Amino acid sequence: MAATTPSTPSSGLSRRTLLRAALAGGGLVTLAACRSAADTAADTAAASPRRGGTLSVATGVDLTPSLLFAQSANTLVQRLVYNTLTRYDDKLQPQPELATSWQLGADGKSITFKLREDVAFHDGRKFTADDVIFAVKNLQNPARSAQLRATAAAVTDFRKNGDHELTLVLAHPVSNLFDLFEFMIIADSATVEDALAGKQFIGTGPYLLTKRSPGASVTLVRNEKYWNPGRPYLDGVEIRVIPQAESLLSSLKTGQSHLSYGIQGKDVATLKGNSSFRITPYDTGSGAVYVGANVTAEHVGDKRVRQAIAWAVDRERLVQQALGGYGLVSAAPWPKSSPAYSDADAGRYRHDPDKARALLKEAGITGTITLPFAHSNTPESTAIAQIVQYDLKQVGIETVLQPTDSPTMQKQLIAQSMPALWTLSHGFAQLHPATLAVSAYPFNEAKNSSKFASPAYTEIVQQAWKRADSDSAEAKALYQKITDTLLDEEFVIDLAIAGLVEVAAAKVHGATLNKFNYLNLDDAYLAA
Repeated sequence: MAATTPSTPSSGLSRRTLLRAALAGGGLVTLAACRSAADTAADTAAASPRRGGTLSVATGVDLTPSLLFAQSANTLVQRLVYNTLTRYDDKLQPQPELATSWQLGADGKSITFKLREDVAFHDGRKFTADDVIFAVKNLQNPARSAQLRATAAAVTDFRKNGDHELTLVLAHPVSNLFDLFEFMIIADSATVEDALAGKQFIGTGPYLLTKRSPGASVTLVRNEKYWNPGRPYLDGVEIRVIPQAESLLSSLKTGQSHLSYGIQGKDVATLKGNSSFRITPYDTGSGAVYVGANVTAEHVGDKRVRQAIAWAVDRERLVQQALGGYGLVSAAPWPKSSPAYSDADAGRYRHDPDKARALLKEAGITGTITLPFAHSNTPESTAIAQIVQYDLKQVGIETVLQPTDSPTMQKQLIAQSMPALWTLSHGFAQLHPATLAVSAYPFNEAKNSSKFASPAYTEIVQQAWKRADSDSAEAKALYQKITDTLLDEEFVIDLAIAGLVEVAAAKVHGATLNKFNYLNLDDAYLAA
């Protein structure tokens, strides 16, 4: 069966269900998003592809090798060095990458892949079905901190038919199966520990990582034996780590960098109308800004306190002032592209300090409460934390902000060692709704950063996840139950969906992000 039509009529699965396989989705980093097809087509048509040149990409977050298999880190590097089995297009339909086609079992409990036979790793070793088996088992390893570990763990057996055909046997139907394949980079089994230690990174991707200067840069050069004919066009890529927002913008303006996805909203506004740059919004956002609450900590164990926080924050002001107007006010985690999104849920909490004070009084909370906040050391995240701090003070909650670097916060999320409150952003909501609740650190029904546990929440999430379809009325009813639980318990207090914007020099063409924010430069080139 062709890869672009992997549905199985006898199983009752719709084409839309299986091709999309996911539509709404933790951790630091973002909601992945795709530009519209029209934007991509217009970009490609702007000039004829030109071979050569080195693309300079500016980012505020350094590569953290130890988190290579955690979705919420290192996302500009993964797809440059490694490939995945499949990749979503901008309609969330899986397309071939290292897999050329696939067939789902009639009962939804198996999937058979046919694999490319012309692929080699950077060291010359041929890619085979054994590498897919290793990739799945690697994500099943709890030491990897992979947020899609639960989905990988649903694979219970592997059946090879030669080197390039493989059947994965599942414990049960999995509604977000293609999220796993979109995320699961195919790494070389013999050197994976070296990759985690930052020593060498061997994949099958379009570029070879030749140099890494921690805190400064990552250098990649073209893989001359890449399986995609004629690709990549670029001779190389230089990823420059620039943690200061002002310097990030300056690097683009001075031509030191050609491309960035990390420009703050207010800084993007200063580039509008400048013909030297092309500004391209992505249609599903870059993640949701939220306040997290450790429900085992003093004061926030009562959900009325958490609900009070939800009523206290002025989301409109946060979007305008902290996000520069690039964002969507929302009390729920879902972007508008998600089947779980509704206007009613997005507007469930609004700015109502009086209601917040009443809930705090009802909960027996009196006087000033000191609750620590942690935030990333960037102007945007600082502004978010300061707005939250101010709004909470108006209803009687005093907070102390604690600047914390991104890798540290990521490790705290994984280890469930967060303080009573924190501000951050989460991803996964751009994919299948079940993925958010079974994989994202803030929401994971089995083990989340807030230490929230509920048999009812677990049951709803498992029902949404252990099914073969994702668009039926029954599935959507489960998504609504998940949302209702989140909005009632408020262990994750969503504030806004942040915008994701690509800022590129006019000569840059063909760069895209996948649904997990993996940077894809197969078709990227620099116009003359």
